[in-house]
Amino acid sequence: MFYTCSPQCSDPTHNHAKPSATSQAATRAKPVAKTQTIVKNSKGKSKIVDIHCHYLNPVVNQKTAHLNAAKYDPTVTYANALTNETNVKQMKDRAPKLMGIEQRMADMDRMGVDIQAVCPAPYHYFYFTEPDLGASLAREVNEGIAALVAAHPDRFVGMGSVPLQNAELAVQELEYAVKKLGLKGVEINTNVNGLNLTDPKLGLEKFFAKANELGVVIFMHPLGFTQGERLTNHYFNNVIGNPLDTTIAVSHLIFDGVVQRNPKIKFIAAHGGGFIAHYWARMDHAWKARPDCRTVIKRKPSSYLEKFYFDTITFDPAMLKNLIDRYGADHVLLGTDYPYDMGEDDPLGLIRAVKRLPADQRRQIEGLNAMKLLKIKA
Repeated sequence: MFYTCSPQCSDPTHNHAKPSATSQAATRAKPVAKTQTIVKNSKGKSKIVDIHCHYLNPVVNQKTAHLNAAKYDPTVTYANALTNETNVKQMKDRAPKLMGIEQRMADMDRMGVDIQAVCPAPYHYFYFTEPDLGASLAREVNEGIAALVAAHPDRFVGMGSVPLQNAELAVQELEYAVKKLGLKGVEINTNVNGLNLTDPKLGLEKFFAKANELGVVIFMHPLGFTQGERLTNHYFNNVIGNPLDTTIAVSHLIFDGVVQRNPKIKFIAAHGGGFIAHYWARMDHAWKARPDCRTVIKRKPSSYLEKFYFDTITFDPAMLKNLIDRYGADHVLLGTDYPYDMGEDDPLGLIRAVKRLPADQRRQIEGLNAMKLLKIKA
């Protein structure tokens, strides 16, 4: 019920009216250049880059309506009636932003964002499908994002999706997305149908090895907490569940040795890194105190956490400052979670409210770090 187009939608790609040439280009699958020269604006200043924003492909959305993806979505199944009603209203109000282009670029201009690193909407992971179907849908999602980038190369770069329910197909799609479509990395959920990313049943070690070989960005974005029976009220399966699921996923990647074995992957943890980024010392203490916490990794857990990158979606300048002080300005990136209501509508204002933040560090966070990670050359 969260996956239908808004009656107010004006996006021409939805066939409500005759499509424009630009919107047609945004729905065709075209490879894009692997490098874009868009780091400086006309005044020579660094570009502002949003590392965390979403796009819901309208063609894929319509094609998959019969799958009833909502019944596999923890943010729907572990939510009370008021939460679900509020989410339905949000989708009606924000569908033109989530699925469209014109309103999106107008909002980018209003927020001061030059470039969005566009990721799929989390509803389009499709891990619940059969592997071949999941791979086919990931391909369509990725080609749609590549076409969007090709139509507006000065405003967008892309990150794609992979079918993590099958490791072999995930490897194939990762290579296609990066090498053929020129996408800068992929967005993944923090679990796969309730299984941890390091669960042996998934066999994702080969996926992480390929990502390490390619040296790509993996943007970790949760979709609620899968055991959310206690989180149904007050929108808790987003407010608490999202950072909780990120915390669990990052902890497993560290303690099960994925980060240790794959040092070239650029992991980004959404929503300010979840809870773990702000309560890391407890896992370090456990690693020192207990043998069952050091069965794999050779160094203290926080030393691996320091390799992660974090977006600025903390909603508080003091908390953002703690994130910068702890992990360095070079590991923090501007993010908005556009266009959802749990996003940051004034990302530059939040960063500039951080007390005593040097100008060079501010520029890193606002765009230079993302340019480096996404390999966008000056």
